[in-house]
Amino acid sequence: MPGLLLDTLNGKRGSRVPLWLMRQAGRYLPEYRALRAEKGGFLAMAYDSEAACEITLQPIDRFGFDGAILFSDILIVPHALGQHLEFLAGEGPKLSPPLVDATLESLDPDPSRYEPIYETVRLCRRRLGRETTMLGFAGSPWTVATYMVAGEGSRDQHEARVMAYRDPQALQAIVDAISDQTIEYLRGQIDAGAEAVQLFDSWSGSLAPDEFERWVIAPNAAIAAALDESHPDTPVIGFPKGAGEKLPAYARETGVKAVGVDETLDPAWVARELPAGMAVQGNLDPLLLLAGSAELETRIRAILDAFADRPHVFNLGHGIDRRTPIKHVERLIAAVRGFEG
Repeated sequence: MPGLLLDTLNGKRGSRVPLWLMRQAGRYLPEYRALRAEKGGFLAMAYDSEAACEITLQPIDRFGFDGAILFSDILIVPHALGQHLEFLAGEGPKLSPPLVDATLESLDPDPSRYEPIYETVRLCRRRLGRETTMLGFAGSPWTVATYMVAGEGSRDQHEARVMAYRDPQALQAIVDAISDQTIEYLRGQIDAGAEAVQLFDSWSGSLAPDEFERWVIAPNAAIAAALDESHPDTPVIGFPKGAGEKLPAYARETGVKAVGVDETLDPAWVARELPAGMAVQGNLDPLLLLAGSAELETRIRAILDAFADRPHVFNLGHGIDRRTPIKHVERLIAAVRGFEG
């Protein structure tokens, strides 16, 4: 039988609200920090299927979340496309050569880099109880393109946004290549055992409306359509962080089954504006969870109340902060699990 989370993503509202957290497998957990100290760097662990599976399952073992999100990174796709990838302490990920100075044709693709990720999914699915949904993911083409073009993360995605205006054909080729790879990558995750997948568009909020249509909605719609054709029973969660008032158009036009909502949006407005019956995911501010103030339970209740008439997966508005105390996560779980709408 499908788990509660999977049922919810497919449009059914159950007896309680399912819960998982973005970046729930990560640095706020002491068991993760211990394993990382033993195993070494982030990328090495992502490609070590046994270690990555252990990390994926750590928050399930500790908290009993309804979904296990694959431990990996959105930059696996550019790595497989042929860019060199490294994570530097205190600096974040670096990709070389940056495509602001190089072409796709100059890269040497290596699709075998996906294989350890698929093995992680297989291991996790075998070890999870049927009540827990295995979640795969990939970065959305625009967000991945911003890293590939600049060679690193940036505050305003300047290089990719300038390329979009100055040489849209060049950026289109990059986005198309990412889209094609993402379809195959997510199909591989699903074939390995992922029961739902999420598209992370962490930088969608940096785009003007017309650009949002071209670089966010269009490629995500292509990916969702391709996955629906090959795996019609696997829901896709679209998470366009920062979409703001463009979120309803994203929900209507991309064909995703569920929409993730960041903390900047009023959940009552989201509940009003999204298509009737569509599953929604979100949207507690990760910094409120970090702070753990008296407002935490009040805000959790307000979110649950706002989405009480539609399928709702409780989550954060983005990833959990690495400094978040375990006791604050326990408070969140108690509040969500104790909710009676």
